Amino acid sequence: MYGISGLQRGGKLVTGAGGLALENEDYVRYKVLRVLRLLRKSERNLRMKFSICNEIYQGMELEDAIPLIAEEGYEAVEVAPFTVAGHVADVPAERRSRIKDKAEDAGIDVAGIHWVLIKPEGLHMTHIDKDIRRRTSEYFCDLVDFCADIGGRNMIVGSPKQRNVMEGVEFGQAWEWALDTFEDPVKRAEDRGVTICIEPLAAAETNFINTAEDAIRFVKTKQSSAFKIILDVKAMCTESKPIPQIIKESWPEFAHFHANDRNLKGPGFGEVDFVPIAAALKEVGYDGYVSVEVFKFEDGYAAIARASLAYLKKAFGISC
Repeated sequence: MYGISGLQRGGKLVTGAGGLALENEDYVRYKVLRVLRLLRKSERNLRMKFSICNEIYQGMELEDAIPLIAEEGYEAVEVAPFTVAGHVADVPAERRSRIKDKAEDAGIDVAGIHWVLIKPEGLHMTHIDKDIRRRTSEYFCDLVDFCADIGGRNMIVGSPKQRNVMEGVEFGQAWEWALDTFEDPVKRAEDRGVTICIEPLAAAETNFINTAEDAIRFVKTKQSSAFKIILDVKAMCTESKPIPQIIKESWPEFAHFHANDRNLKGPGFGEVDFVPIAAALKEVGYDGYVSVEVFKFEDGYAAIARASLAYLKKAFGISC
């Protein structure tokens, strides 16, 4: 490896007789940073990995937010498709590749996608109208492809309003309709190396799948490694069991983890203690991403990102 002494006048890097002279100092700096980022990625399996959702960077293009996320020290970005386009099918292959390359150049991963049914309008996975369920299933397939194309691993399905059991529909019927809606998307996920994660949410948000236990029962019906659940701290705060107990009982059925507070802000911005949460995740051997997701942005993206990560590292016993 070349030392700093190798940098000579005019930005040239002299490597000795028969060696290569790199054109300029900017290129050398780029290559050094690239190596450092690759080294950082190789160390991730040794400790917990942290991600952050890009909608926190309000009004900013995803490609512009990615370098900022990397600079804060996160290992991945979790993408909200509605921040990229109203319909993922409208995102051309060139931009999908650009997003993937931008993350790779920054030395971070794309953890996956979430907030998947905010746009387009008119989709619903338990709707009484068969055509609406069919279009929803087709869009889930489009989302799986988008996730895979940008290098993502997990597709988080929360979308509480788009799964509510409608008035006059029996719960059992809605359950079967929802399973049918995921039939083709799960197969597509298996083919594309993506994991679809069903998110249990509070009864105040939806009347369909409110606990981790419910979500596990739902995904196990498919018997597919591409169909798992996600655990979300805010949502688990509404369950009757302590969060560490939910984590232990849900393992290994969850493939993603959202870090936030019951007050809808980031971890460390409220009263939820993440120390026992971190201990439970480490105890079960979870090695996926702990992803910061917030719903109140008034603190600003820089403060949210920096303080959330600092708090998580402290809770997990990781030196900054």
